[in-house]
Amino acid sequence: MVESGKVRGGHRNRLGVVVGIAVLAGLAAWAVVALRPEVLPEAPEAPASPEVSPTEQDPAALRYAAEYPVMDYAEAVLTDPVARLRERLAIGAARLDFAGERGYLDSLLTALEIDVESQVLVFSKTSLQIRGITPETPRAIFFNDSTYVAWTRGAPTIEIASMDPNLGPVFYTLEQSATVDSPFERQFGRCLRCHDSYSLTGGGVPRFILGSGYIGTDGNLVSHEGWILTSEQTPLRNRWGGWYVTGQHGDQVHLGNLIVRDVAQLQNLESLRVGNLANLDGLVDTDPYPARHSDIVALLVIEHQVALQNLITRVNYDTRTALEAGDGTAADGTTAAGVAGGVVADIAEPLVRAMLFTDAVELGGAIEGASRFAEMFAARGVRDSAGRSLRDLDLTRRVFRYPLSYLIHSEAFAALPYATRSYVYRRFTEITAGEDPNGGFGHLTLADRVAMREILADTHSEFAMFLQGSMGASANVAANGD
Repeated sequence: MVESGKVRGGHRNRLGVVVGIAVLAGLAAWAVVALRPEVLPEAPEAPASPEVSPTEQDPAALRYAAEYPVMDYAEAVLTDPVARLRERLAIGAARLDFAGERGYLDSLLTALEIDVESQVLVFSKTSLQIRGITPETPRAIFFNDSTYVAWTRGAPTIEIASMDPNLGPVFYTLEQSATVDSPFERQFGRCLRCHDSYSLTGGGVPRFILGSGYIGTDGNLVSHEGWILTSEQTPLRNRWGGWYVTGQHGDQVHLGNLIVRDVAQLQNLESLRVGNLANLDGLVDTDPYPARHSDIVALLVIEHQVALQNLITRVNYDTRTALEAGDGTAADGTTAAGVAGGVVADIAEPLVRAMLFTDAVELGGAIEGASRFAEMFAARGVRDSAGRSLRDLDLTRRVFRYPLSYLIHSEAFAALPYATRSYVYRRFTEITAGEDPNGGFGHLTLADRVAMREILADTHSEFAMFLQGSMGASANVAANGD
């Protein structure tokens, strides 16, 4: 209930009007799935109206609801951080305070354990909150390891995307009103019209989206040409069109802070680039926002994080479907060795490569953020007996000091089928020992391999068990979600 602007509990799962999280055209709130830069023939447009068709309102109409019935995306019990917060609100174990222009934002970030230092600002009209987004009033994105929150000044809702361990990306809105009993809504409709991948490219599973494009003074794309999905494999010079970027990056260039006033200016693109900003003075008034920056290190981290989360989601959906359907596989995931060793390996190998930063572009010099984000991100790391963590940052030649993703410690990775996790552990064991039969990991030095193996063995109990043989050397018996 709401008392004096405080949400004390209750929730509804209305499937009504979506005030979406369809953050498209590269200027999206949350994300990446492309494993390499992908030029789209035409960038999707943000819908002009929040109305949705009956088909869009029905989660059963989603194409992957038929493609991946084993996942039961619309009806499965949610365990993501937002779902857990809703449960705490329902029993009075948590509350949200509504205050000032930002409404629930500050309280929500605290409840979800998201630090304001993670703030990045995006100024394209590629959300359903199009009326409020301009270069003068960008949307603010905040994130931690599993949840992304987007706030637009004056908008009726806060947009939230959360990584459910079993289902992958789940989308919500939080109504910005102190007079409603249940401000949270899980969203399907337009959010998943784009975020289910079918309206963009490949996969057919829910995903986050992030990209880069040329944005004009009104926040709209000035040219569909040049709009790309981006990832850590995208050269920096092609990233962050439509985003503000603060921090130091030397002579490396990007598309952040670039506002196109005349499309003819694109003929001389290099003259438009704006970088190495300590703050956003002269570009945007940051007084209404929780923080005064749009940190370059936060942008580098979010690009890795969402790309890998998208891949974990795809691997999870494809593997569970294969195990359910193939070679007499039982519902609990028990499967023949041929399925685990063949199909699972084919599905999981791209995840191994992504977790080891294969094909990630090297940085061209030192990068330094304009906030405390880097310090606070590293401080959350699980450390080994030597004080090392997979969250330690390098920010000279590469983003991370140790080229193995910190998301191996995530709930989403832990929820992958046993067959997948076992395969990943076996490959990490081979690769870190220099015994990789497939090759393609020449970017890993001997020091990298030794450090990664030692860190994992000391901080990841299941991997340590695998090394000791406690998990068994084969994936003939797979316990889904174990």
